[in-house]
Amino acid sequence: MDENSYRPRTGPAAWWDRVGAALYDGFLARGERQGMTARRRAVLSEAHGRVLEIGAGTGLNLAHYPSSVTSLVLTEPVAPMARRLRRRVGERADVEVVEAPAEALPVPTASIDTVVSTMVLCTVSDVDGALSEVARVLRPGGTLLFVEHVHAAGTRLGRRQQRLAGPWAAFASGCRCDRDPVAALRRRFDVGEVASAQWTGMPSIVRPLVSGAAVPA
Repeated sequence: MDENSYRPRTGPAAWWDRVGAALYDGFLARGERQGMTARRRAVLSEAHGRVLEIGAGTGLNLAHYPSSVTSLVLTEPVAPMARRLRRRVGERADVEVVEAPAEALPVPTASIDTVVSTMVLCTVSDVDGALSEVARVLRPGGTLLFVEHVHAAGTRLGRRQQRLAGPWAAFASGCRCDRDPVAALRRRFDVGEVASAQWTGMPSIVRPLVSGAAVPA
């Protein structure tokens, strides 16, 4: 995707974006209390140097970046989310908020030490395009840190995820509960050990989680 081809949504879609942004933190609050906050902290403890986070939402990761992070670029394509993100960032000089989709990151090639993706690959319109951009912006030896919910293929839950994928996406601003982000990652990255977990406190169709680190192949 060309950066200049991206346009904010308008009409009813823009209204739903505003509603989603207003409800987002409250909807996730139970899951945060029941383990997601600790999981964010654990994954982000590996971040260092110049960091770029894709799909930063309202900034729930912001408090968990370690002192080894020297600067932080937060990208978020949904304007109402980006406004809330800027409020959370406040006056921090080391953090930049950029309204941009993961498929068109407005940063130079090989300029980032760590990319972070937490519950983002479920929502991007072009997973391969987003991961291509992530690989482009990472410096040699750079790392992608991820936490993503996944399709429970071959199980009763997996079949339920497939049945409800469309209605869930309509409700959850495009989030797909039937994607396999690890398979997508392995097409472009060398993926290390993948940890499995449950996103407790959330609807069952988004509970299966994976987390880990990957480097461009």
